[in-house]
Amino acid sequence: MGNDPNLVDRDVEVLEEEEKETEPSFFADPKRLVQTLVVVLLLVAAIYILLPKLFDTQNVFHQLGDANAIWIAVALAFNVLAFFSYVALFRGVVGEQVIHLEWRESYQITMAGLAATRLFSAGGAGGIVLTYWALRKAGMPRRQTACRMVAFLVLLYAVYMLALMLDGILLRTGVLNGDNPAGLTIVPAALAGAAVGVLLLIALIPEDIERRLGRFAQGYRFARYAQSLASGPATLARGTRTAIDFVRNPSRGGLAVLGAVGFWAANVGILWAAFHAYGTKVPLGVVVQGFFVGMVANLVPFAPGGVGAVDAGMIGTFVLFDVPGAEVFAAVLTYRLIAFWLPIPPGIVAFLQLRKTVARWEQERAAAPLAQDTSRPLSGTGPPITSESKV
Repeated sequence: MGNDPNLVDRDVEVLEEEEKETEPSFFADPKRLVQTLVVVLLLVAAIYILLPKLFDTQNVFHQLGDANAIWIAVALAFNVLAFFSYVALFRGVVGEQVIHLEWRESYQITMAGLAATRLFSAGGAGGIVLTYWALRKAGMPRRQTACRMVAFLVLLYAVYMLALMLDGILLRTGVLNGDNPAGLTIVPAALAGAAVGVLLLIALIPEDIERRLGRFAQGYRFARYAQSLASGPATLARGTRTAIDFVRNPSRGGLAVLGAVGFWAANVGILWAAFHAYGTKVPLGVVVQGFFVGMVANLVPFAPGGVGAVDAGMIGTFVLFDVPGAEVFAAVLTYRLIAFWLPIPPGIVAFLQLRKTVARWEQERAAAPLAQDTSRPLSGTGPPITSESKV
């Protein structure tokens, strides 16, 4: 096959862009780690030491020793399922459709991203930054990476919103058994429905919005800024449409959809098993609704990974559902220990492994002359990039 100068130039351009991506310093900055640890310890102490005194449930820590070992094992099994589901979601969105990542490499990226999500920033921002960096290092073009990251998040949180909406309606109408106060059922369901509506409206943003704004502002001093401002909505729209396309085409996006559903279902399963571990019978519909309503606290900006905020949100939600306070504290603490804290050590290990993988990718690219035939991608570097590459 002859060499295509345009293709070589494009590869050089992509490599130059990729080299500009700097490694997130989440786990490499001792000062930042210490600061995060101090904030986490203070928040955990406030939730699990001060709140039990306010609710007169000081025996909560003694109750932890009475947990049923079989149900704890069930909760751990659900946690393993949550890991595999998260990796499946990632591979379904970016691992197979766009770049040729091995399962081992997908595991490293997702587990490191989970650890960053739990320790740094709110609403999963730490994991987003790390995953974006890893995909760029794997050779995915900048716009394509942004689009697939948006599709990943849209799929993940669309399942969250739909579950919150559906379970809230079924609880409120009495189809599902359990307490059904309007403020914890139909109100969150309405807000979730509004959020889904916003996503659908975003998908309607024209694909060529950047070109349209550029043409509209042509000749004005702010033309460049108008196009830059349009790139954000354009990326959101492109990623949302990609996520919708995954749902509409099971043969293409079945793994991603299954991973998103499995991730949330497994997390609810951990909490459900935690309640059973202490002999507390909470209706499944209440467990589902309490979980998703409580998880909204993950958006609190000052709490790294929602530490403390999610705990308090879940505890408060279940107390409002008339679940006994002592059982709520024990179950939520067990859930957080298994679902939140347990993945952090393997996640840090995965990040260290990912750094070695990224170094290998860079060595492979440096050893492969750009002038050679680019039809055979290196491991983790994706297919050859052409002007026809789909987002």
